[in-house]
Amino acid sequence: MVSTEKVAVVTGAGSGLGKVVALALLEDGYRVALAGRRPEPLAETAAGFDGAEVIPTDVASADSVAALFDAVQSKWGRVDLLFNNAGTSGPAGDVDEISPEDWASTVGVNLTGSFLCAHHAVRLMKEQRPRGGRIINNGSISAHSPRPQRAAYTATKHAITGLTKQISLDGRAYDIACGQIDIGNAATDLASAFADGVPQANGTIMPEPTFDPAHVASAVLYMANLPLNTNVQFMTIAATNMPFIGRG
Repeated sequence: MVSTEKVAVVTGAGSGLGKVVALALLEDGYRVALAGRRPEPLAETAAGFDGAEVIPTDVASADSVAALFDAVQSKWGRVDLLFNNAGTSGPAGDVDEISPEDWASTVGVNLTGSFLCAHHAVRLMKEQRPRGGRIINNGSISAHSPRPQRAAYTATKHAITGLTKQISLDGRAYDIACGQIDIGNAATDLASAFADGVPQANGTIMPEPTFDPAHVASAVLYMANLPLNTNVQFMTIAATNMPFIGRG
């Protein structure tokens, strides 16, 4: 079956920013493959939308990601948008305090997972007709500047920037656009700690402001709905008063 609507794949779609963005895409008329490890939250995201398809996926598993895109191709015949969103905050601690196992687990989800999804999305985007599509990688403020004791997370998010640039460069010949959205302090359930206070570069603990994640969804929709000859390469969206500019 080939869809006449645009088809999107959203990873980490069961909660947080993935859920908010997936719902915005569904409301905008996209067919959306909802990927994530837990089927129950994915089903909650999909509720009431005929265009939603729940596909439980572990992005750190090559076989699981391959099955995700095989399912998308089988159902809709193409993919127009990948929102590479799934991620983990990883372990906290100085570099000497982070275990190699925790490091590898964080890299597996945040970096290898994004690569695996892009690998299959690009393959489909090259083959499908009309060809091309768009990949939006969820970077982070930490793709620019680290928080204390977050070496694994910071390293993976810096690496996402390199992946974004490489896909953008290599995709030009195939009408594939790739950009990155770096998000700071969106008020999801995972960001509840900001109100209580989080470590700062000067050693203090300080509450940080947050902003409505609906604005992230609006930003992703703007990027997603541009024609493929136009690309937002990098976008930073953050709470105005968060300690980012001048951090450290």
